[in-house]
Amino acid sequence: MRSAIHNDNLIPTPPFWGAKCIEHIPLKAVLPYINRTALYKLQWGYKTRGHTEEEYRNYIRHEVDPILARMVAQSERENILLPQAVYGYFPCQADGDDLIIYDSVETRNERCRFTFPRQVTERKLCIADFFRPVESGEIDVVAFQLVTVGQQASDYARELFKNDNYQEYLYWHGLNAEGAEGMAEFIHKRIRVELGFGREDARELSEMIKQHYRGSRYSFGYPACPNLHDQDKILSLLEAQRINVVLGDEDQLWPEESTSAIVVHHPDAKYFGV
Repeated sequence: MRSAIHNDNLIPTPPFWGAKCIEHIPLKAVLPYINRTALYKLQWGYKTRGHTEEEYRNYIRHEVDPILARMVAQSERENILLPQAVYGYFPCQADGDDLIIYDSVETRNERCRFTFPRQVTERKLCIADFFRPVESGEIDVVAFQLVTVGQQASDYARELFKNDNYQEYLYWHGLNAEGAEGMAEFIHKRIRVELGFGREDARELSEMIKQHYRGSRYSFGYPACPNLHDQDKILSLLEAQRINVVLGDEDQLWPEESTSAIVVHHPDAKYFGV
């Protein structure tokens, strides 16, 4: 049974059908989308304790921001982080808890389908509810994205650890992880702009991170779409070999700092558990 999500929202028109590859994205273009709070506090361990807010801001500005600037310059000079992405738009319809992906709007031959879990409490939500059902006769659009900062980034950090350079390893491992997340934000923003509602976004990154934008980006492995193996379908749809991303034996993406997602345009789509 579908939840009470309404299906009278305007279906956006994508700029193209199928997948597009972006082979080179300058790290400096991704930098504004990197969550520096997560990078500095969680990855690098620069906590606020023992400092007033003003003291902490000054410390970050004069001591920590320069570390990031140095690393970005080194990365661009030595090609350490190499951000790449594939993303695209596909015609679809919902069939109960399934989302059917078609080959084209005209032929409507099924390419694959995703089966999502439904909440057992609260609003009984399921990702499929955010798309037009088969019985409506309307074709909806779903976006998928896959991003990576490349194998070189992982290899560089691993070499630092091997050589007992633990401080630099900590810095680079953290930047690799948050760089991949920043890439995901960067491409998601591009999708919202291309679908025509990017202007609805919050202006500040700190607010965007709190999902102050239209729709939602769901990554596999989380409660709303827990089946990691479904990423294999995304890799096929997006022709992931173009950016050298593969799915490993344990359904983990390689290179390690890579992320995939399904992007839902429905205005009611937000994160939810099961």
